[in-house]
Amino acid sequence: MRYDKLLQYLVMPLSLIVAALIIYHLGLFNRLMFPNPVSIVKQFFALLLSSEMYTDLALTLSRVISGTAISILFGIPAGLILGYFNRIYTMFEFLIDFFRSIPATALFPLFMLFFGIGNMSKVLLSAWIAMLVIMVNTSYGVRHANKAYLKIAKVYNTSRKFLFMNIIFPGALPSIFSGLRIGVSLVLIVVIVSEMFFGSVNGLGHAILDAQLRYQIPEMYALIIITGLIGYALNKLFLSIEVNLIHWTRSEH
Repeated sequence: MRYDKLLQYLVMPLSLIVAALIIYHLGLFNRLMFPNPVSIVKQFFALLLSSEMYTDLALTLSRVISGTAISILFGIPAGLILGYFNRIYTMFEFLIDFFRSIPATALFPLFMLFFGIGNMSKVLLSAWIAMLVIMVNTSYGVRHANKAYLKIAKVYNTSRKFLFMNIIFPGALPSIFSGLRIGVSLVLIVVIVSEMFFGSVNGLGHAILDAQLRYQIPEMYALIIITGLIGYALNKLFLSIEVNLIHWTRSEH
């Protein structure tokens, strides 16, 4: 079974490499823009041995972790409140939908004006975008929780604290984790893009843009692959936490 699962994981990456080799040798694209996949693979492993890449990786991950932590800290409590209190949700529904509709890139100038071009603007912008997603998913989980449990709790006149900690919050956890997995992906995207255009001199986003400007195209592709692998690993991390924390979802994954 282990070999079968390993094979399943390898099928798509190997298929992509083979497809890329075929496209390269057929000359369907300009070879300056679409280099030999073998050179990309070599550059990928060269980067894994580069201390400079790990410095950029550490800086990007620190921003991603900070942005994710802030979004969780504010997004989950706000979502629980919005989901439980219908009046508060109705009051803020327009604002939430309004801010969710604004693309992250449109907010770059605003965050630069308020927080400069340093770490703070990158972290806070990514946290803001992810917080909205986490908040909405959390409120959805609360609003669609099992109503029977709530009715039983009210019959027994349980305290609001007990209600939140033992019924509402656990019931909303599947939706919360869905929001977290989407949120951490958005944090990574916003951090990478902001590292490209916020006047950064470090981070994976800056490294990708720098490689493109220097026409080091294999290096650019290799860095993009590394970024994708980070996103995949973060998603798997949150999925693993979800499966182990919420026992009733194990059969679904």
